[in-house]
Amino acid sequence: MGRAEERRARQRGGHRAAPRRRSSEAAAGQTGPAKSWIRRLFTWKKVLGTFLGFCLLCIGGFFVLYMLVDVPKGNPAAQRQSNVYKFSDGTILARKGTVNREIVDLTKVPREVQLTFVAAENKSFYSDPGIDFKGTARGLINTLSGKGKQGGSTITQQYVKNYYLNQDQTVTRKLKELVISLKVERETSKDDILAGYINTSYYGRNAYGIQAAAQAYYGVDAQKLSVRQGAYLAALLQAPSQYDWAVASPTGKKLVKARWNYVLDNMVEEGWLPKAKRETMRFPEPKAPKGAPGLEGQKGYLVELANQQLEKQLMETDGLTQAQAESAVVDQGWTITLNINQKKQAALEKAVKTELTSKLDPKKRKVDDNVQAGAVSVDPRTGKIVALYGGKDYYKHYISNATRRDYQPASTFKPLILAAALEDDAKTQEGKPINANTIYDGTSRRPVVDNGAKVGFAPPNEDEHDYGPITVQKAMNQSVNSVFAQMGVDVGMDKVMSTAGKLGMDTKGMQAVPAQTLGSMGASPLEMAGIYATFDNHGQKVTPSIIKSAEKKNRTVEMPNPIGGSVISRTAADTVTSVLTGVVDDGTASVSVAQNPLRDGQQVAGKTGTSDENRSAWFTGYTPDLVTSVGLFGEDKKTQNHVSLKGATGLPLPGLRVNGGGYPAKVWAAYTFGVTDKAKFDLNTTQGAAVEPTDTPSWTSTPSRTPSQTPTSEPPTPSDTPTQTPTQTPTTQAPTQTPTTRPPTNTPTSTPTGDITNNPFNPSDQQ
Repeated sequence: MGRAEERRARQRGGHRAAPRRRSSEAAAGQTGPAKSWIRRLFTWKKVLGTFLGFCLLCIGGFFVLYMLVDVPKGNPAAQRQSNVYKFSDGTILARKGTVNREIVDLTKVPREVQLTFVAAENKSFYSDPGIDFKGTARGLINTLSGKGKQGGSTITQQYVKNYYLNQDQTVTRKLKELVISLKVERETSKDDILAGYINTSYYGRNAYGIQAAAQAYYGVDAQKLSVRQGAYLAALLQAPSQYDWAVASPTGKKLVKARWNYVLDNMVEEGWLPKAKRETMRFPEPKAPKGAPGLEGQKGYLVELANQQLEKQLMETDGLTQAQAESAVVDQGWTITLNINQKKQAALEKAVKTELTSKLDPKKRKVDDNVQAGAVSVDPRTGKIVALYGGKDYYKHYISNATRRDYQPASTFKPLILAAALEDDAKTQEGKPINANTIYDGTSRRPVVDNGAKVGFAPPNEDEHDYGPITVQKAMNQSVNSVFAQMGVDVGMDKVMSTAGKLGMDTKGMQAVPAQTLGSMGASPLEMAGIYATFDNHGQKVTPSIIKSAEKKNRTVEMPNPIGGSVISRTAADTVTSVLTGVVDDGTASVSVAQNPLRDGQQVAGKTGTSDENRSAWFTGYTPDLVTSVGLFGEDKKTQNHVSLKGATGLPLPGLRVNGGGYPAKVWAAYTFGVTDKAKFDLNTTQGAAVEPTDTPSWTSTPSRTPSQTPTSEPPTPSDTPTQTPTQTPTTQAPTQTPTTRPPTNTPTSTPTGDITNNPFNPSDQQ
C-alpha cells in the first residue's frame, strides 16, 4: 500500500498495517520458516561435531574395553566336554568327548606346509596387525542386524576364537575377539600364533590339530606331510565334513579341489612355491577314515547324523559357517536326545543280520566282502527317524550307508514320475490323461518320442522282456523301463524333476533328461524314506529328523518341524500309494513281502529297484504308520569303487543278480512285520491296485516296432476277470465289479530269463 493509505490505516485503527509480502515470499508459502529451522539445526559444524564426538566416544569405549579385557588362559582340552546322546526314551546311547589332539612344535611342521595355511586363510598374516578391521566391522554389523554371518578373520582372530573363546555369534564375543587379538599380536610372535592356530583347529574325523589330522587323513606324522597334503588339510578347515574326501558329495569334492588349487596358486603368487613345481602337483586323495572311539556298531552312524542335523540348524539360526557349526557341536557338552526307538533299532539290526549279513561269506566268495547295506525307518506322521542302519560297524565302515548319495535309486524313482503326471494332470502324446489304467507300449528298447520325434533314448527292460500293451499299474508292478521313459517325456522331464525336488530329493545340479527316468541320479535311503513318507502322509512334506531335543547349559535349540505343508495333492499321493500296493501284491516284491508269513493281512505299498550293472538294489516300502528304505550297495573294500553285487551270497544261475525284490525286500519284511500293528491305508483315490478302476483303459500309441516275442499281457477290459482272488479288501470303497488291475496268470509264450514274478532274486526290475 502507499504512504497515504498507510497513514489513514493508522488513524483508523491506531496500528500500522502489516506490510505486504513480496510475491516471492508468498509463493514460498510456509516452507520458508521450516527450511530455516532445519538449516539452523543441521549446520555443517554441528554435523561434523556430532560425528567427531561419536568417534571420540567409540575410541574411548574401546580404550576402556581394552583396559578391562585381559587375555584369558587358554586350555582347549579342558574346555571340551562330552556330548551325551540318548535314545528317545532317555536311556544313554553314547557319550563322546575324548579329544584327539597332540600338540606339535612348529619346527616339526615343514615350512612349506606351514605356508599352505597362510595362503589359505590370511596371505598378509606376516605383515598385518592381527585383525581385519573391515571384516570385523562387517561381522558386527551383520550380528546387530540379525544376519549373523561372520566377516573375514585373520589367522590371529581364528586362533583366539579356537583357543581363548568360542564360536558364539554375539557382539560381546566379537569385541572380546578384537581386543584379545590385538593383545596376543603384541605379546606373541607370529610363529607362535601360527603354531597355536594349526594345533587347535578342528579338521574333521575327530581330529584336533595338525598332528591328529595328518594321521587321520594320510597316516603320517605332521613332519612328513607333503605340500600337496598340507594344502588339502588347509583347504579342509573351511568345511571339514563337507570336504572330507571319503564322504563328500560330488559337489563337495569339486569344491575342495577348487579350494586346494586356490591354496597352491596363492603360494605361487606370494613366491612361496615355484610355479614349475606347482604344475606337477596332483590332488592327494586321503586314505579311508576310521571310526572314533566309543562309537562301535551302529552308534557312530546315529551320532554322526545327529551332529550333522544339529550343525545344519545352528547354521540356519546362528548364521555360522559349516566349520564354525562343527566346532560348536563336536565335544561341546550337548545333551542330544534322538528319535531312535530302542525296540525298532534292535529289530532293524536283527533283520539285516538274519536276512543278509549272516549269509555273507567273504572266504568263499570275494564279492560277499563288497556288500554294503543301509536302511532308514521313519514315522510318516511325525517325521521321526525311529531306526537307522548305517553299515556293518562304524569302526569297520566309516561311511554311513544310510545317508550316502552316491548310488542310483533305480526303479524306486518311478513312483515320482507317476506322481508328477498325476499332479500336473499330464497327458500322453495322443492327449489321453495319464492314470493307473492308461495303456502304454511296454516293448523293450522302444524309442521314446516327443511330438512325433524320437529323442534318442530307448531303454531296455530287464532281460529285454517285451510286455506289449500294458497298463501303468502293471508297468509299475513289473517295473517296465520303456513305459516310464515315455511317461517322463509325456509329463515333461523338467516337471518330473521339479516334483522330485518338492518331494525331498536333492535335485541340485541334475539335468532334466529322459535318462533320469531310470533313477540314474544319486540318492540315499534317508532321502528315499522321506519321499515315500510324503506319499504315505497324503502329500504333506516329510523331512526325516533324528533329533528330538538338543540342550547345552542354558540353551535349548529348537529343531525345525519335520512335517511341512502340502507339496502334492492328497489325491495324487494316495493314488501313488494305491498303485504301489500292486507292486507288493502282484509285482516284483510279491514273494518276499506279500507272501511273507509274518504279514498277516497288513496292507503294504512299496517299490523295488535294481541299478545298472547290479551295483545297487533297493526296496522302499511302507505301511500306514511306518516307512522304511533298504538299500544294498556294491563297494570294493579296498578302493571304495562301485562294483557289481552279482553272485553275492552264492545266488544260483542263471541270474546271479541281487535285486530289490530279494534281500532288500526280505530285510524290510522281517523288520516291518515285527514292529508294526495291522492298519489300513486311508486313501482318497479311485485308481490303483487298492481300489477298483473307474474307467476303461485307453491305448496311448502304436508300438514303434514289432515285439520280438509275444506280449505277456493283453490290454485289460472291464470284463476281464482275474484268475486269483484279491489279497486284501479295498480301503476306500467296496468294489462293484471284479478288479482289472491284477496281471493275468497266463503263461507267456516266451519266458524271460528267470521267473519274473516268483523268483525274488530275479524279478522284472529296472536295469
